[in-house]
Amino acid sequence: MKLIFGLVAGAALLMALGGEMLTGRDPIELAAVPWAEPAPGLPLGADGLGRDVLARVLAGGRDLTLTALAAALIASALGVAGGLWAGWDRGRAGRAVTGAADLLLALPLLLLALLAVTALPGPAAVIVGTVLGGTPLTLRVVADATAGARRAGYVEAALSRGERGRAVLLREVLPAHAGLVGADLGQRLVLAVQLAAALGVLGFGPAPPAPDWAAMLRENLQGLGLNPTATIAPALALAALTGSVAALSHALATREAAS
Repeated sequence: MKLIFGLVAGAALLMALGGEMLTGRDPIELAAVPWAEPAPGLPLGADGLGRDVLARVLAGGRDLTLTALAAALIASALGVAGGLWAGWDRGRAGRAVTGAADLLLALPLLLLALLAVTALPGPAAVIVGTVLGGTPLTLRVVADATAGARRAGYVEAALSRGERGRAVLLREVLPAHAGLVGADLGQRLVLAVQLAAALGVLGFGPAPPAPDWAAMLRENLQGLGLNPTATIAPALALAALTGSVAALSHALATREAAS
């Protein structure tokens, strides 16, 4: 099952990143009258300016996905590093790190992103929002797992051999939690995609006429009664990406819990 979910998630990511290569039409060029219904040569119809909806959907996921991937990787890396330290350190420093994570979790994520977008470009605001909202979640998950692993037999054996704590964390604890880290990275990616989509719908995404799934939702909503596929198609593309990644993350987490 994990393999199937992995293949589906991989295919969704590849389509989001490289879908533009599958269309022979420029997503910016006018192809029909505004809100044209699906027809031969125009399978998803046209948007409010007469542009090919299929071409824009295939090209509209690259920038959003790249931004979300960067945000998820940064948030996950910071959270894993902080979680390993906080879970291993039983003193005040470890408690201070987890306490700071709890404080960040109490703040509304979208509000943090909106504050960031007032001073930063949209992609940078997505990264900042994901780091502030996602890193504490990762940190708490990894910290709890690390605190449990500290009492495990394989860790005690490594310490008895004279290995330093940092070496034990990197060579023993972190590899043992590879599935957990992978599952958490998937959740951070879903969070980043959702945040990027929310900011895009609010108008903080790529500038027109660049194709973007979130911007397409905002641009085509008024034509829902004329050509609904112009709005439904990007919504389904976003759902397919986040749904497949979330399913893979769940499969990894389930396997980690069972092991």
